[in-house]
Amino acid sequence: MRVGHMTRLLHDSLRGLGFDNLLERAAEDIPDARDRLDYVAKMSEQAAQRVLNATDIAIPLQATIDDGAKKISIALRGLLDQSSSVEQYKELAAQTMEFLKQANANSVETKAHLMDIMMAQDFQDLTGQVIKKVTELVQNVEQQLVQLLIEYSPDEIKHETSDSLLNGPQIKPEGKVDIVSSQGQVDDLLDSLGF
Repeated sequence: MRVGHMTRLLHDSLRGLGFDNLLERAAEDIPDARDRLDYVAKMSEQAAQRVLNATDIAIPLQATIDDGAKKISIALRGLLDQSSSVEQYKELAAQTMEFLKQANANSVETKAHLMDIMMAQDFQDLTGQVIKKVTELVQNVEQQLVQLLIEYSPDEIKHETSDSLLNGPQIKPEGKVDIVSSQGQVDDLLDSLGF
């Protein structure tokens, strides 16, 4: 009975302050944010798979070019180090022409795979936008929750808090005294608010 009465009192208080709309919106936004983050994870996984597949195919193509160039170089050095016949030069020229044909084909295919690797990164623009929206949602919910904690804290504690707590996460907290930068400070803040 008492828990039910406390729940009703809290509900009525939240509605009176307009926080029921916030909670309703959060109830809708949080699943949407989860879906958005799932989308980012899937797009990242697909891009990584495309990059790995293209790399797996391109590496042997480049190895074939490298091996062929080494063989041609060794054969040419051998011809130059000894007196060689015209037929031996013609045979090496034919091998060189075949190698150049294969190297050209491998280069064209490698370029296609490099382009696929580059295109696999196109997800970053889209997922960056999604991450930005999710970050804004989280910051908004955080601000509202902190404001709720401040409004329902005892009067003697209210004057100790400031709006600087609503600035969201700080990327470089070193040297700043008006921000919460560690879990210990968060715990201290909640303790000071009576939570």
